[in-house]
Amino acid sequence: MWSRRQRRLRPLSCGVEELRCRRREREAALRKARREQQLVSKRLLRDEDPEKAEGYVAVILGEAEIQQFLRLAQRGTEEKEREKALVSLRRGLQHPETQQAFIRLEGSIRTLVGLLTSNQALLQLEAARCLHELSHSEQSTVAEACLPATSYLLTYLSGHSSDFISPHLTVLEALGYALSQLLQAKEAPEKIIPSVLGSPLPQHMLQLLQPGPKLNLGVAVEFAWCLHYIICSQVNNALLITHGALSTLGLLLLDLAGAVQRTEDAGLELVGEELACPVLRCLSNLLTEAAVEAVGEQMQLRDERVVAALFILLQFFLQKQPSLLPEGLWLLNNLTANSPSFCTSLLSLDLIEPLLQLLSVSNVVSVLVLTVVCNIAEKGPAYCQRLWPGPLLPSLLDTLAFSDTEVVGQSLELLQLLFLYQPGAVQAFLQQSGLQALQRHEEVAQLQDRVRALQQTAQHG
Repeated sequence: MWSRRQRRLRPLSCGVEELRCRRREREAALRKARREQQLVSKRLLRDEDPEKAEGYVAVILGEAEIQQFLRLAQRGTEEKEREKALVSLRRGLQHPETQQAFIRLEGSIRTLVGLLTSNQALLQLEAARCLHELSHSEQSTVAEACLPATSYLLTYLSGHSSDFISPHLTVLEALGYALSQLLQAKEAPEKIIPSVLGSPLPQHMLQLLQPGPKLNLGVAVEFAWCLHYIICSQVNNALLITHGALSTLGLLLLDLAGAVQRTEDAGLELVGEELACPVLRCLSNLLTEAAVEAVGEQMQLRDERVVAALFILLQFFLQKQPSLLPEGLWLLNNLTANSPSFCTSLLSLDLIEPLLQLLSVSNVVSVLVLTVVCNIAEKGPAYCQRLWPGPLLPSLLDTLAFSDTEVVGQSLELLQLLFLYQPGAVQAFLQQSGLQALQRHEEVAQLQDRVRALQQTAQHG
């Protein structure tokens, strides 16, 4: 992102508006790249008990065998026999050859979806599992063959009780997984997502994500991922916002932070990896929509609560799952980018020092941390006065010595904002550093001239 040309410091005429414009353009490009990458992050669900499957080797099925299993599943005389047929079919569908044979059979998808209407939970569950074996196939022809199943899934899911009076939560979970895979298809923005948004399903999804004693983790995880892929497509995020998506996700964020505080059991790792990740991504991407400003205070939460909850999760990720730190920091970046109130919350809660402590984790994390601090500094002199010098000065001296050009570039940008808004920062920086930390970088001569010029401006202004 920071090429040799881009990393060179601009002339002294570069003002605040130009800095802000450059930062917004760069962030827009990064967000677009993130959304595109997130749309292809397929997940593989394997929850079969290894002890039950021990010694079993899945075999490739031909068309005749597939027809036999489908016929048994539909018309078997005993429930156990019907369930066993679907289990064998599902295991066979783990092979690409069986998947191709399956989609060649006329009516096979329709038959599978029809089994979802059964009043027997185990048959519904195995039918749903067969669908998600097909839906995550790497073969485009198999995924395309699943598209007609979407309307049936919508009919089933949209009419399903969201109050958990149905006992078939495992079926909902499996169908949610299958739908999340279909939502990543190339055709999804034109053929699937408009149908989803035009149905009652979005409201049902948000109800399934409501925190409280009725929240089922497995179901919530799958439909949080569904919501994530819908948001990434940007077909009609304004509709989700009007349905209260920001408020629901914000409350769920607070609930996850509360769970982290209440207990340390191993189950929290699942919460962190499986549920927190899509929730953070959903919030991050929704906050970039223009509709957020038009709708108003959609999160219906005090800024301090959201920021505090996010830092609780960041500390949890630091200890348990560092790979999720960028997800939390992206949300913090989007919260502070256009909101002075969230920036004020970071300062009033004394969270700058804990934020800077993350600089040592990785270069990716360092860039995001520095970007958040840039968001704060960009808000003007009053904010820079509260940032400087504090722990920021020694932290900047450290990051300027990094070998990663992106980290150095973001550090220089932060320095530039501080020098523009806080003239005293120039003298403090010169006294503390003597510019020694910058000697290894090609920008040193330009920065020396710039610092001296800014120092003279501050003395005469």
